[in-house]
Formats: sequence, structure tokens, C-alpha cells
Amino acid sequence: QVQLVESGGGLVQAGGSLRLSCVASGRTFSSYCMGWFRQAPGKEREFVSAISASGATTHYARSVKGRFTISRETTKNTVYLQMNSLKAEDAAVYYCAGRNTPAISLNLYTYDFWGQGTQVTVSS
Repeated sequence: QVQLVESGGGLVQAGGSLRLSCVASGRTFSSYCMGWFRQAPGKEREFVSAISASGATTHYARSVKGRFTISRETTKNTVYLQMNSLKAEDAAVYYCAGRNTPAISLNLYTYDFWGQGTQVTVSS
């Protein structure tokens, strides 16, 4: 059973930066597509970014493109989300997710493993 643990959330001012980390258990991390999703109060969980198992393919929601960067470090079983130029609209609980296939997906329903979430608060 794969377990994901996010960290790095916190309170930042608009325009600031934050780096989220997600550590995965298991021996097959290198076979998983990994993604980040977020959920703000009163809203549905939405796609933020994803990266294929090889790292060759990435995708970003239009709202974060150019500001966020997803990456993975296979030797550490870790995926990161570097968040720059944060806006008030970015405030949410951020969830790390894994998909038991190398192929990238933007659909949260195709992900098999989820972390507990980490809170990101942005003050304006």
C-alpha cells in the first residue's frame, strides 16, 4: 500500500513563494504518474499540476502556468511543487496524488493514492 505525506504548506504573503514536498512509500515510485491538486473552501478539488513517471511530461492548470513548477526526485521518492508569485486565489489545501501508471492524467478520479493535504494560506 502506497502512502503519501505532504509538507511545506504555510502562511505567505501575496507575491511570495512556497515549496511543497510529497514523500511516497513503496518500491515502485518511479512507475507512478504524480500530481498535485487543491481544494479551497466551498469549491471542488481541482487539478494543479502533474508529471509523468519518467519526468518527461508535465502539465499545469492555466491558472498556475508560469508560476508553479512540478518536479520529482526518484532517489528520494519525492515530488515537489515550487510555487512562486502566489496569489490570494492560490489559497487552498494542497493534495499530493499518485497514479498507478506512468501515463500523465489531469483527472483526479484516475489517481489511486492520496496524501492528507497541506494548507497553503495567502494573505493579500
